Amino acid sequence: MTHSFWKSQWFAFGSALVSFAAGSLMTAGVGRIHAVQADGSRLFELRIYHDLPGKLPVMEERFREKTSKILARHDLKVVGYWATADGSASENSFIFMLAHQSREDAKKNWEAVRSDPEFQEIEKAEQTEKTLEKAELIYMRPTDFSPMK
Repeated sequence: MTHSFWKSQWFAFGSALVSFAAGSLMTAGVGRIHAVQADGSRLFELRIYHDLPGKLPVMEERFREKTSKILARHDLKVVGYWATADGSASENSFIFMLAHQSREDAKKNWEAVRSDPEFQEIEKAEQTEKTLEKAELIYMRPTDFSPMK
């Protein structure tokens, strides 16, 4: 009876070990596939809009009320919006970051935004009440050690 007991215990332990190993291998494989896809072509776009003095609230209102909705409608995925909080020369900056699947997607989606009649109205409003002094556009790719990919 003792021999049978130990035999069944080893069988249960061996089965559990094989199941654990198989599950670990499957999970590791899925994790690697996901990471490779995320690192492949995703691109971030950083936009820094240097506003004219006193015009930051106007730009924020435009983005809050209209521009952010237009961007979303044309598959431009905004990661976040920021305004500078220090007293430096850049205190009039409105900053936002977008995530794109590729440079081609970014180009296609921005072209769609520029041809949107509602966005064209916003551009006309910018000509009437100028808010933007200059814009910086930076495309970035995540590094292999970046927490955001």
